[in-house]
Amino acid sequence: MFTAVKNISRLFTIARTLARYDALWLLEEAGVAGSVVTAARIVSKRNVEGRPGERIAQALQELGPTFIKFGQALSTRSDLLGEEVAADLSELQDHLPPFSAADARKIIEQEMGQKVEESFSDFTWEPIAAASIAQVHFAITSEGEEVAVKVLRPNVEEAFAKDLALFHWIAHLVERARPELRRLKPIEVIETFEETIRLEMDLRLEAAAAQELAENFADDKAFRVPGVDWRRTTRRVLTLERVSGIPIDERDALIAAGHDPDEILVKAASSLFKQVFRDGFFHADQHPGNLFVGEAGEIVAVDFGIMGRLDKPTRRYLGEMLMSFLNRDYRRVAEVHFEAGYVPADKSVQAFTQACRSIAEPILDKPQNEISIARLLAHLFQVTETFEMETQPQLLLLQKTMLTSEGVGRTLSPDANMWFLAQPLIEEWVEENMGPETMVMEAVGEVAEGLRRLPRIVSDMEKNAAAMAKGGLKLHPDTIRGMAGGERSSLVTSPKLYIGIIALLVVLLLIT
Repeated sequence: MFTAVKNISRLFTIARTLARYDALWLLEEAGVAGSVVTAARIVSKRNVEGRPGERIAQALQELGPTFIKFGQALSTRSDLLGEEVAADLSELQDHLPPFSAADARKIIEQEMGQKVEESFSDFTWEPIAAASIAQVHFAITSEGEEVAVKVLRPNVEEAFAKDLALFHWIAHLVERARPELRRLKPIEVIETFEETIRLEMDLRLEAAAAQELAENFADDKAFRVPGVDWRRTTRRVLTLERVSGIPIDERDALIAAGHDPDEILVKAASSLFKQVFRDGFFHADQHPGNLFVGEAGEIVAVDFGIMGRLDKPTRRYLGEMLMSFLNRDYRRVAEVHFEAGYVPADKSVQAFTQACRSIAEPILDKPQNEISIARLLAHLFQVTETFEMETQPQLLLLQKTMLTSEGVGRTLSPDANMWFLAQPLIEEWVEENMGPETMVMEAVGEVAEGLRRLPRIVSDMEKNAAAMAKGGLKLHPDTIRGMAGGERSSLVTSPKLYIGIIALLVVLLLIT
């Protein structure tokens, strides 16, 4: 009871702030605590101009760090908010006043177990950047290496935990009050957001992400990641090699330094393709402040707090979908969605094909340099209600990354399009990874893995059977129906399973 009262009180404070910026529709459309929203509207004065997205961004900025981060996360949800509001939220800046040098010193010394002067011969206490989770200082190590030191804000975990508990409460309210919104997975959205924040607040994980990305591009001279100083990296302190370069969106400065913007765009398109399709691990915060161009024309990335991952099936879906869109093969676009399971099987392929055409033609009919694949995906996500498509969080993060990258690309080379530059790479990847030989070998691997796990599965079944015999385990009716119906049929009728079994039998015959 006390928790509910506390949450309602906090929600009223949030509603009043939204009301002052004439942005209460955000809560109204969610159907949350109507009486609280009405009361906030009555007692709050409104005198703010601007588009709805701009007003929401200002309100979230006033509400504090967690809300700034949440607004940035919502900027991927054009399916919920519309394209204009999502675009405005993507401009939400995560800038906060810096915390004191005394606090920074205390954190560094507690984390490293020694005086700052023992780790660094010089330390610039005036931060070069300050955001909601951490701030960054320049320093020189005791070995003479120039580094950038990221320090977590004091008590940041407690501040975020309080707001995240409220977000979970609101998400559960939304699911109860608006069952039709469950397909948008509000609880899962908050869980994903919480996971992102948790990862950002352990700087060792950011260091690991930086090193993984660096290893993926170890032999690529066109893309570079600063090295990690693991001796001076802990949960609350991250030390990276200091890098220099020209911000990637400063076209005039790049030309003055002797760089060709078109060549840089090719490198940017190629590096994004490799991250997404080759590795399935991509930098998901590629705004101009995080990308620089080095002396040799290489792209240098910084800030690895937000990274995205895509498994191979998702990459295949994405690659074939993009190629089909670029080739205007809308029937294949629709079929790929059904094959991936993103559209329920009882929906009409023909109707979804028509929807894909209606989405793509207005975009693809523009001059090449104005075509936005990210906006195409955003429009595609907006038809989810009609076709009961479930939200795909990993694709929403990618869509935001693509949108940011397209903006950088247009600044670099206004007459070019990064996706047409990357098209040959995507075509080659799709051909290599979706050929029959590859599919058969992967099916064989899946069946072999299933056989390897079979003894454990049988053992678990025996334990469960024994528990059921003693009355210690009861199955939910939905589980029983699933076992008797849809789940069984999808397993039995899976073509990939049949291919794998046949291929495995052939292999066994050949080796015996």
